Amino acid sequence: MRIMVIIKANADSEAGNSPSQALLTAMGNYNEELVKAGIMLDGEGLKASRFGKRVEFEGDKTKVIDGPFSATKELVAGFWMWQVKSMEEAVAWARRIPNTDGGHGSVELRPVFETDDFAETMTPELRAQEDKLRAELEKKRS
Repeated sequence: MRIMVIIKANADSEAGNSPSQALLTAMGNYNEELVKAGIMLDGEGLKASRFGKRVEFEGDKTKVIDGPFSATKELVAGFWMWQVKSMEEAVAWARRIPNTDGGHGSVELRPVFETDDFAETMTPELRAQEDKLRAELEKKRS
């Protein structure tokens, strides 16, 4: 199963404070472990919300809102995409995430929908389209 690990923002990440060299080193080592174990598919840190924009939808209208955004605890500071056997395995890996700077933070683990999750409404044409798009994305990554 694929899991998105959502790294929640905190005051430091929203202020744009860089992590310490010790944390960067620990995270680099942790990411190496994830890759060697075949867990990590992707992952990135995000800049503070002041650099971002939101696009809100209401019917067929859209509205663009410039960052920064309030409610820091609701914001995302980064993510990993993991391939694991179970949610329990994901939790075990998440409990090992380095926190050498000692700040308060949290991560959220969310299963990613798979095509089979939509079996009732996924027509053969939609499945073929999905397969084609995934193949194109994989080709671009290579």
